[in-house]
Amino acid sequence: MEQMARSPRITRLSWGRLEVDGTRSFKDAKLYPGGAREWDWRETGTAHVPGIQPADVEELVERGARTVVLSKGILRRLHVCPETLRLLEEDGITAYVLQTEEAVDLYNRLRGEEPVGGLFHSTC
Repeated sequence: MEQMARSPRITRLSWGRLEVDGTRSFKDAKLYPGGAREWDWRETGTAHVPGIQPADVEELVERGARTVVLSKGILRRLHVCPETLRLLEEDGITAYVLQTEEAVDLYNRLRGEEPVGGLFHSTC
């Protein structure tokens, strides 16, 4: 059986900054098995309301995530579109929607157990 690449570890979170594997930092990040990149909301038209779009999570699933952790921001201001959760459910993907610090903790625990992806918003 082929071994899947492990999802990168979040090593530090502070307001406006998320550090991944101690070497890269992002304001907002997309993490998935084998990699991480800046999460640029302009790519999909994401805004705090209506929130995380289906297109935001598609890349995570395409890169092998079977569980997805979505952060709502440190102050819980980022919403998630119902269509996004419906898409994940239809694809058989387990989804968690949490405040950012809680999302980071869960993601870091899960990354050692299964192919996990996440969207992390490091401010409001």
